[in-house]
Parts: sequence; C-alpha cells; structure tokens
Amino acid sequence: MADISRRSFLKRSIASGVAAGVVISGAGKLPMANGATEQKGTVIDLTRCDGCPKSQVPLCVEACRTKNRDRYPKPVENIQDYWPHKKHEDWSDKKHLTDRLTPYNWTFVQRVSVEHQGKTYQLFIPRRCMHCDNPPCARLCPFSAQEKKPEGPVVIDENGCFGGAKCRDVCPWKIPQRQAGVGVYLKLAPKYIGGGVMYKCDLCYDLVRAGKQPACVEACPQKAIVFGGKTDLGQFARQRAEEIGGYIYGDRQNGGTSTLYISPVPFDKINQALTAQEAKPGMNPEVENFMDTANGMAKGFLVAPIAGVFAAGWAAVKTMKGEN
Repeated sequence: MADISRRSFLKRSIASGVAAGVVISGAGKLPMANGATEQKGTVIDLTRCDGCPKSQVPLCVEACRTKNRDRYPKPVENIQDYWPHKKHEDWSDKKHLTDRLTPYNWTFVQRVSVEHQGKTYQLFIPRRCMHCDNPPCARLCPFSAQEKKPEGPVVIDENGCFGGAKCRDVCPWKIPQRQAGVGVYLKLAPKYIGGGVMYKCDLCYDLVRAGKQPACVEACPQKAIVFGGKTDLGQFARQRAEEIGGYIYGDRQNGGTSTLYISPVPFDKINQALTAQEAKPGMNPEVENFMDTANGMAKGFLVAPIAGVFAAGWAAVKTMKGEN
C-alpha cells in the first residue's frame, strides 16, 4: 500500500463521512451481528480439559498458533515510542510464550487448584476471546476496526486498526494485545498517531464461514471444546451443568457471550483461586458490560460519529486504491 498522508486521510474521512451522513447521525459501521445468520459459539467443559499432559504445549494452543502463524505481526525495526510517552509494546522477542495472551499467542490454558465441598479440583481453563453478544470493544473502537460478525465471532480488521487499545481498556478480561511497529499508522503519522495493531482470537472466522470448526475445537483430544449454533449450545451447557451439579460462565457475564464454560465448582471460587495466584484474566461472575453503564453509553454517543468518519474515510481510500 502506498503512503497516505495524515492530512489527505483526514480530508477523505471527513468528506466521506459527511456524504454518508454519519457525522450528523452518528451512525458508522454497526459492529453487531444482524441476526440473518445463525450465530455460532463454543462450550468449554472444564470437567474434560486436562491441559494435554503428554504435550509440551496444550494442543488447542498449538493448533491456534499453527493456524494463525502467517497472520502474526511482523514489526519494523527501530519501533518508535508512543507519543507523547516514552514506551511501546513489542512482543516480537517473546513469540515463544504460550502461557499468556500476546499478539503471537491468542489462546492459552490456565491451571488452578480449587477447594470445594471438601474436595480439591485441578482445573485447566482455555482462555481467549469470549466473543461477546454486545462487545464494548467493537462499540467503542474509534476507528471502527472491530466488528461482531453475523456468524458470532468478534473480528479485528488488522488493516484498519491503529492500536489505540481502547478495546483492551473496556474488555473485562483484557483480551486484545497490542504490537507496535505494524499497521496503518505507519503509513500516516507514526510519530503522532497510532500505536500498532491489536490482536486476539477471531474464532477462526475463515473456517466458520466455510462451514468448518475452529482449529482449537478440531485439535482437542478430550472433546472439551464443543462448537455449534448458540441456541443448541445453550441447551447443551444447561443440560451438562445439571448432569454434574455444576455451573455455567459466559451466559450472562458482560451481557452474554458466545463462549460458555461448564465447571464442577462455582466460578467465584475459581476467580478467587486465580486472583490468589495473580493469574490473569480472572473469571469474576459479576462482570458487567461497560456499554450498560452511564459512562459507557455516554462514550458510545461520543465515539459513534468518529468511528463513522474513519470507517467511511478508510473505505474511500481503499476504493481509490482498488482494494476489495
């Protein structure tokens, strides 16, 4: 992609936004599924996940890394700091890490010991994007770079993300991770705007669109991760929880998600155990959606016109360059 000056991008953004009426109405790209397609999701059964003890890396993690290897960031050398700060986030020398979320590792497995009713449970918890029903990350992205797809996954447009990390700020689990030295901001004004690109699980959206299962689901030898339509999965999760006298997480947290966990112990105890060992992200059962708060709604009204302008402007730039 040829260089685009900051001034020309902003001019095209404003012009396109006004032409589309988004500046007046505040209606940018709507980052929500339209319901025309059945939404998909996953159920993760913690009674089945054993962390793949015979493998150096859990097989769901390895499958994710293999599937997305070609999409991982390739930053420039001599990455500039985030103006006006004297820092930047660079994970390029930590690509090997598999015990946390990074721009190069989009899923990992937590290990935690939980006491419940006189019994000790050793739990293995696969963690990645929850793909929320009403994702604040998508609603509040000022560049309209995140979208809740009709099939259910929440996807980041890596070609439109400026790495502002607002998505991470409003995510209760702090899922998206930032890599500096990559992305469109390098083509505009890298000294003054942007911080890189945010990365996270997209539920293998290309496979989902093709009618296939995500890589982590295919790779799980214990069949601990089940993929399917949200309605059926909800029924399955409730039945499974009833069978084991267990608990569900993700059905109401953050307003509901497309990822449901089933556990034999209460999630408040899991959250306490994770907190005690300083493991992140936690599993707070009382997580609320930022968009349901007064502050969140106010920010949503403020961000919508900006998101619309940038989305329209970026679409205009891509059209001028003949990109699809």
